[in-house]
Amino acid sequence: MPASDGDRSRPRLTVMRDVAKLAGVSHQTVSRVLNNHPNVRQETRLRVLEAMQSLNYRRNLAARTLVTRQSDTLGIIGFETTLFGPASMLYAIESAARDAGYMVSIASVRDLERRHVTEAIDRLTQHAVDGVIAIAPKLTVTNALAQAPPSLCCVAVGGAGEAPTVGIDNAAGARLATQHLLDLGHTTVHHVAGPADWPEAQERVEGWRQTLYAAGAVVPPAEPGWWDAESGYARGRALAADPRVTAIFCANDRIALGVLRALHEAGRRVPEDVSIIGYDDMPDAGYFLPPLTTIHQDFSELGRRALTLLLEHMSGASTTHRVLVTPNLMARASTAPPPPR
Repeated sequence: MPASDGDRSRPRLTVMRDVAKLAGVSHQTVSRVLNNHPNVRQETRLRVLEAMQSLNYRRNLAARTLVTRQSDTLGIIGFETTLFGPASMLYAIESAARDAGYMVSIASVRDLERRHVTEAIDRLTQHAVDGVIAIAPKLTVTNALAQAPPSLCCVAVGGAGEAPTVGIDNAAGARLATQHLLDLGHTTVHHVAGPADWPEAQERVEGWRQTLYAAGAVVPPAEPGWWDAESGYARGRALAADPRVTAIFCANDRIALGVLRALHEAGRRVPEDVSIIGYDDMPDAGYFLPPLTTIHQDFSELGRRALTLLLEHMSGASTTHRVLVTPNLMARASTAPPPPR
């Protein structure tokens, strides 16, 4: 059948043999250059790269995937949220993957139910990703990852469970926060906690509680709430009404914002009457009134560690199950010694 006018006008895609012809090398040499094979002379490598640029050659990734069974694509599972921590984790993982030369396919789930996470894994598997990293603040996510096909390596970030995980050492961060307040002279520290079904919230509770026990201090009850300012405000109103409260550790910075308003409305000054410390070190923390002392989490390092652990498991070079990144204290103006009795 003769070619149509449309076929004649459509430019032919450049293929690897065109590059080989222009560079004066074999098809196999072009393939070695594309795959960074060490046994190619630098002069030859440069000639091939110049030919590729001249011909505007684009690698056929679909064909490469069929041959190598690798897509150079990683899947990331996130969830729809405005929370600073999970959103920062997603950005850090995506950035680390791209810096390492991987393309990224993101599957977002409406909530953290195990069924929805399993569906996200299935979608990514259909796109032939080489591995999966999932934001996993609840056990339902890590348990779903553990049931993924055996050929698919998965790593969870920010959670705990059966799958290999990378996370911030939340207990260590809570110990830093609590010890900072005790060292300032406060006799005990109250805690406004995150949701009870989030492992990282419970790890912060445990770190806070263990530090008070070790110091021989009274351990007040910790009331779980949510990760927002509204929850901090509601709990902060009760704490503001108790004149014995001089130090409050909040499970994140948004909770601390709500507590700050509750204290202000009650006429309790920060830090003269009550010291406040948060967790996350969100970008606005230094602009609170007063600037918020908080626990800084290095999300960039978290992303790099997650990618490294995934690649090690993909290559079979690692049996590491859990990696923790240590946070650090950012001391600002919201903490001070307690008022004189």
